Amino acid sequence: MIAKIAAELGPWAWWVLGVVLLTLEVLMPGVFLVWIGVAAVLTGALSLLLWEAGWWVWQVQWLVFAALSIAAVLVGRRLVARNEKRTDEPFLNQRGQSLIGRTATLEQPIAEGRGRIRLDDTMWNVQGPDLPVGTRVRVVASSGRDLTVEPV
Repeated sequence: MIAKIAAELGPWAWWVLGVVLLTLEVLMPGVFLVWIGVAAVLTGALSLLLWEAGWWVWQVQWLVFAALSIAAVLVGRRLVARNEKRTDEPFLNQRGQSLIGRTATLEQPIAEGRGRIRLDDTMWNVQGPDLPVGTRVRVVASSGRDLTVEPV
């Protein structure tokens, strides 16, 4: 039954599958379906060339598609990784991480491991050893909205 369906669809079925996958990538971007879509289009191109060959049955086509998909994903990941650009703002949208290393004065004492500091115009919850108000502290870590501090 599958062989009959594959024969009726012809080599254009791979092109249709490729276009569907590429369209899904546009609708749901994630840079993954694009590589499988490229593999489907390449399998379609091979099918156009080899359709009359007796050995080019649907099982071989699926194996070629699987191999091309794996190869395309691996090549695509390398291309994307190579094109990642370094930025002068590595902690953009990671405000807590950007505060590591800064010093401040405790606005509220650290009691039972919790206190508050003011950095710029924001009050931050801090964790650290118990310290009195007015102690200078350095931010050493950030976890979510809390900062971890130690005395300077």
